[in-house]
Amino acid sequence: MTPGARIAATIEILEKIQRSGSPAEDVVSAYIRGRRYIGSKDRRAITDRVFHILRRQARLNWLIGENGSRASVIADLLLSDRTSREEFSIIFNSEGYSPTELTKDELKLLAKLKDTSFKDISYPQQIKAELPEWIAKKLSPIWGVNFLSEAIALNQPAPLDLRVNTLKGDCARALMVLQKDHIEAEPTTLSPFGLRIKNRVNLQASTALKGGFVEIQDEGSQLIALLVETKADMKTIDLCAGAGGKTLALGAVMKDGGPLIACDTDEERLKKLKPRLRRGGVSNVTRHLLTNDNDPWYDQHATTAERVLIDVPCSGSGAWRRAPAQKWRLTAERLKELIDLQKKIMNKAVDLIPSGGRLIYATCSILPDENEHQIEWFLKQYSEFNAMPISQIWERVIGTDCPKNAISNDTYLSLTPARHNTDGFFVAVLERNNS
Repeated sequence: MTPGARIAATIEILEKIQRSGSPAEDVVSAYIRGRRYIGSKDRRAITDRVFHILRRQARLNWLIGENGSRASVIADLLLSDRTSREEFSIIFNSEGYSPTELTKDELKLLAKLKDTSFKDISYPQQIKAELPEWIAKKLSPIWGVNFLSEAIALNQPAPLDLRVNTLKGDCARALMVLQKDHIEAEPTTLSPFGLRIKNRVNLQASTALKGGFVEIQDEGSQLIALLVETKADMKTIDLCAGAGGKTLALGAVMKDGGPLIACDTDEERLKKLKPRLRRGGVSNVTRHLLTNDNDPWYDQHATTAERVLIDVPCSGSGAWRRAPAQKWRLTAERLKELIDLQKKIMNKAVDLIPSGGRLIYATCSILPDENEHQIEWFLKQYSEFNAMPISQIWERVIGTDCPKNAISNDTYLSLTPARHNTDGFFVAVLERNNS
């Protein structure tokens, strides 16, 4: 592809992301899959620039106004690459697959920005943080003096983590299989079953993934499954299983014992779990599609589950480093809808748990509205539940001391990219009192 064609593709993808509600990564993948002529170097160049712009969108909008994807790309070429006027005329030349020539307004924009640098501007705090102002106001009092460093880490590219499938071997064997695929990895610092890939690789084509020796899963997500503290003979329910990443991890923790039930309201997501179970050698999982709030399944399993994991639908704010466009789509109204849904799921989950059983509440969120505030609400509603100190469970199941900076309110797990180099996660373990 010519430089102009790459830039035209970047503009088109950014426009599709703006119109779509899908994660940027999905939009980019779909675009490239539909254009087989795009080579690997071109794919990387286009993808890198798309995400580079998405991670600087607040600063770009501050400098140029919300003038669309084309203006953002033009500004980024100047501010990031210091593209010259002559180079602009080559890229934007209307020939072949190149973008149309620069307009008078775009030439004025270049003149306005010619002596500007991303780093030299005195941006407002939320612009430096690359966050919507209403989100910044929520997080600033929580993070305090660390607000900016936490926010910046939330805007950096995320590493690729793997969970070793202990049903097929230990970390040493997984590393050996990866090495045969010419993939370099190293153990993660928190999860005993985690590996972090060192470089960009085509993991989908690897023997390690296709053979079920590893699964793609963020280190923080691996910890959630461990903190469920389940065993082979404990009835365990993953009530919001989705495509089943944590279900697979629970299956390994339970050594393929059971029963382990994976539930979801989305049939397509549950279907995607089936081949993953087969690949991972997990046979103890029963899948169930929840049809509605009055599904008879709830009555059939009332007060029978010793462990119920609810990885509830949430803002996904803990994973914004993977999906930077999503932060601009979240609204206060949508957050309220999610909070109400989370409470609804907690209310349904309670009936599944007998005395002595546990409800494990988890989110991929860094917002207190979805985390600590929800547990405060729950404990007021259900006085028969107590919040268990995460540090004690951590020591039992992981065998190390829980990092002090990972504990919220002396009780819950709170992970962030800045402090732990994981996605942002929250976990509360709630035990029903014996009666």
